[in-house]
Amino acid sequence: MRRAIKVAGSYVPGLSAHLKEGAIPMRTILRIAAVFAALLIPGFATAQQYPTKPVKIVVPFPPGGVTDVATRLIAQRLSERLGQQVYIENVAGAGGNIGMGNVAKSPGDGYTILFASSSIVVNPNLYNRVTYDIDKDFIPVTKAGATPNSWVVNAEFPAKTMQDMIDLMKKEPGKYSVGSPGTGTTPSLSIEMLRLALNLNFVTVPFAGGGPMTTALLGGHTPIVCAALGNYANLIKEGKLRALAVTGAKRSVVLPNVPTLNELGIKGQEAETMTGVFVPGGTPKAIVDLLQKHISEVVRMPDIRDKLLAAGVEPEGNSQTEFAAYVKAEVVKWKKVIEDAKINKI
Repeated sequence: MRRAIKVAGSYVPGLSAHLKEGAIPMRTILRIAAVFAALLIPGFATAQQYPTKPVKIVVPFPPGGVTDVATRLIAQRLSERLGQQVYIENVAGAGGNIGMGNVAKSPGDGYTILFASSSIVVNPNLYNRVTYDIDKDFIPVTKAGATPNSWVVNAEFPAKTMQDMIDLMKKEPGKYSVGSPGTGTTPSLSIEMLRLALNLNFVTVPFAGGGPMTTALLGGHTPIVCAALGNYANLIKEGKLRALAVTGAKRSVVLPNVPTLNELGIKGQEAETMTGVFVPGGTPKAIVDLLQKHISEVVRMPDIRDKLLAAGVEPEGNSQTEFAAYVKAEVVKWKKVIEDAKINKI
């Protein structure tokens, strides 16, 4: 009886006998092994050839925000590395849910990539209906970078420090208002975290994005805001606004003189707005590995790093395993804040 020999994980009947008889040349055997590997390893051929056409990056927000700016910086160099055009499609609406939902339904072939903010980990517990399942519909690739949230005031506002602002709020409960770039954004949840931690009484003003909020802040109509630091880094450096504190675990490289809330004795306030990279579920691991490698290397390139920092984004480019763990922890964290603050679902 002729015995079977295992090639690329499967048994080929009679091949061992032919090997003993020397009937099959070695190069033919190698070709057979390659064919079996291509058939048996999902995505083998795709990963070897990828990409053969332009690659689309979906940003689920309008142009001009921190996520969009960071994505455009990365996309240019990613295009050079992949040897194909990498273009950006802004699909805004419903706090990012429309764009994220579109990507969730896209083929897992590497030709649709999502660059998302922290909305992707907040929205499942904030909205009554989201059209994606973060665990099933996406594969985390890497955290390209993040910007801490920051407490910022108009340059004419009397509070010079974070403690000054807190003292004013405690002295006159209900008098002051704090702006956020929108309900459910991580800055708006940072506001709720501080309110809960210090039992403060103030009015929250959710704006329809960072643009209108900046106008109100500069004009002094809403002299206190909490926002991603990247939105205001240049205005703070120019003296038009004043940063009182950042919500990062450590001081920001962008504004190293601004203390963290933790340094000021206000614990448990760590929050940031990430630029996270995801692909649809089912994307071959070889393609995910390739994208993680290139994106993590791009954000560490000196010129890209400097431009990201100028936009207030601190580059990272962590591993898939680290990013997946981060995503899970963020979902749990913001779920608790939403529940503790009794925020009604949208």
